[in-house]
Amino acid sequence: MVEVKNVTKVYGDKKAVDDISFTVDSGEIVGFLGPNGAGKSTTMNIITGYLSSSSGTVTVDGCEILEDPKGVKSKIGYLPEIPPLYVDMTVRKYLEFMFNLKKVKLDRDEHIDEICRAVKISQVEDRIIKNLSKGYRQRVGLAQALLGNPPVLILDEPTVGLDPKQIIEIRNLVKGLGRKHTVILSSHILSEVQAICDRVLIISNGKIVADSPTEDLAKTLGRSGKLRVGVKGSKSTVMDILSSIKNVKNVTKEKEHDDGVIDYIVELDGDVDIREQIFYKLADAKMPLMLMQSADPSLEEIFLKLTNDTQYNRRGAAK
Repeated sequence: MVEVKNVTKVYGDKKAVDDISFTVDSGEIVGFLGPNGAGKSTTMNIITGYLSSSSGTVTVDGCEILEDPKGVKSKIGYLPEIPPLYVDMTVRKYLEFMFNLKKVKLDRDEHIDEICRAVKISQVEDRIIKNLSKGYRQRVGLAQALLGNPPVLILDEPTVGLDPKQIIEIRNLVKGLGRKHTVILSSHILSEVQAICDRVLIISNGKIVADSPTEDLAKTLGRSGKLRVGVKGSKSTVMDILSSIKNVKNVTKEKEHDDGVIDYIVELDGDVDIREQIFYKLADAKMPLMLMQSADPSLEEIFLKLTNDTQYNRRGAAK
C-alpha cells in the first residue's frame, strides 16, 4: 500500500533522512517512532507530498509521488499534530468546506453524517469549533482526514495534549479505523504505540534502526534472559536456593519491601524456562513466592537503547 524506497532528504550538508526504505501493507497500523530531530516528521511530510525528497521514491497505492502528486494526495488522509481547523466555523460547515476543497465525489450530506458517527462528533456538529474541548477538536481533525475515504491515514501525534479519558477514546477510534484503512501513526508515547500498532518503525539520525512487529520487538531486541522474583524470607536462604537451580548464572538483590518481601533479579544462562523449578524449590523451603515476572526491558528502554546507540555510533564515526 505504501512503499518508501531509498529516500534521502538533504538540507545543506545535513542528511535529515538517510537512504531509508520500508513498506506498509494494506490494513496495517504502523507506529513510527523517533526522538526529536531524527527525521520522523520529514519522512511523513515526504510521504504526504508536503516535502519532496532529494532522492528515492514514495509510492502510495500504485501512485508514485513525483509522477502523480495529486493522485497520491487523494489517497492519503493526514492529521498533523495541530489539526488544520477554521475555529470560527461550526463543525458541520468546516467539514462541508473541506469536502468541497478535496473535491470528494460522494454524496456530501450522507458521507459527512457517516464520518461524524464514526468519530463520535454528531452531537457537536452545530457548535463552533473554538468552543470545543481539545479532544473534540482532535476528532474534528480526524474527521477531515477521513473525508473521501482515503485508503491511507497518516496521524502525527493524534493524542498529544489530551487527558487520559480522551487518549483512550482516540486510541480505540484509531484501532477501529485500522480495519478499513492503512494507518501510519507517529507518537512519542510508546505505551500508546504498543497498545494500538501492529508494527513499529524506529528512526534515529535519519536511519531506520528497527522494523518489527510490536510484540516481536520486545521479544527479539529486548530479551535479556532475566527474571524478577519476589520472595518473603531470609535473604541468604533465598539466594542459595535460587543460585542452586540449573541454568541460573547470577542472582542479585534488587529491592526490599516493608512487608518483608525482597525482589531478586535472576540472570539465566541461555533461553530456558525455570519458573516451575523456582516455584517448587521455594515451596519446599516454605518461602512464599510473591512475584515472578520477566525482567526484560520495556519498549521505552529498547527505544532509548536503539536511539542512544545510533547517536553514539554516529558521533564516534564523525570523530
